[in-house]
Amino acid sequence: MGYWAAKEKDTMPNAQGTRVLGSEIAGLKVPAVIPNTDYENEVKPAYYNDTATPMHQRMESLVLDLQDRLVVALESLEPSRKFVRDRWEREDGNGYGISCVLQDGEVYEKAGVNVSVIEGTLAPGQLRSMRERNPQTANKLNANEEYDFRVAGVSVVVHPRNPYAPTAHKNYRRFEVYRKSNKEAGPVLAWFGGGADLTPAYLFEDDVKYFHQTLKQACNAHDPQYYPRFKQWCDTYFTNIHRNETRGVGGIFFDDLEDKAPEELFHFAYDAGSAFIKAYVPLVAKRMSMPYTLRERNWQLIRRGHYAEFNLVYDRGTKFGLMTPGARIESILMSLPLTARWEYMNQPEPGSPEAHLLEAVRTTTEWAK
Repeated sequence: MGYWAAKEKDTMPNAQGTRVLGSEIAGLKVPAVIPNTDYENEVKPAYYNDTATPMHQRMESLVLDLQDRLVVALESLEPSRKFVRDRWEREDGNGYGISCVLQDGEVYEKAGVNVSVIEGTLAPGQLRSMRERNPQTANKLNANEEYDFRVAGVSVVVHPRNPYAPTAHKNYRRFEVYRKSNKEAGPVLAWFGGGADLTPAYLFEDDVKYFHQTLKQACNAHDPQYYPRFKQWCDTYFTNIHRNETRGVGGIFFDDLEDKAPEELFHFAYDAGSAFIKAYVPLVAKRMSMPYTLRERNWQLIRRGHYAEFNLVYDRGTKFGLMTPGARIESILMSLPLTARWEYMNQPEPGSPEAHLLEAVRTTTEWAK
């Protein structure tokens, strides 16, 4: 049994769950300024406008930069641990990754900020999946031809310890496809994908509105249609169909994005990826010291179980990773929570905060103005 599990067990004297937990984190301090939350006014990095460098190299620079900036911001709230940086190389030599993971902290039960820069040959199942989900892709990729791919992406999942602090996810990537027989000719297909979404166990509507409004501002800087389009896409994609509920309260999601010039889409990926730090980390700071009881902790674990269900059953990124030969399983499954709970026939009391959360994930709400 881990330190925190033992601590929680020691503070559970009755079945009602009325003893306050989390007393160990009551003294957490929020920094006067959370680093890297003012991306609009910060000086852009050199790669931002470096059109002389190939786009796949600039995307590699972007995801590494997003990783570093988010790690610094998250660590500014965590007094007891630092992220462990685990650099790995693919066994076939076709790429590398850097997994930054923090476990068993006082603020974060588990947080992962992973970068992968890999290439390889599309497996038949991967090619079939790509063609089936997008007619334009089907027109450009021949089912009987072999293709290589190249992808650079950053993937983030943060599971805070406090049940009142929401879980969040972010992913941004650029995917390129080449004919295996003529890779020198350049990509036959290239797109951006990604998004960010919020998964609270307890609903604070002002927090959700702030999260969505921040993402909307980043979208509006590039296309006023992006936020409503990607918000709806997020609501549809992040759905546990078997439970008839969304994974959380949404955000934005997009895939196969190639509707503008690559340069403009690259700048959008920069802004949207940077906006996540501003949208999310202040919410953790706001909620991380709230007192909670066993009741809230158990509900948090039940919601994490639903989170795990989506990632293992429906998530395309997880499926793609598991189908990729030589894939690093530890990094692919980084998104899963450290602890989760499944209770038989759990039903919150009508009118309770838990029931309020279920209402939110079973309906569609326009959170941003």
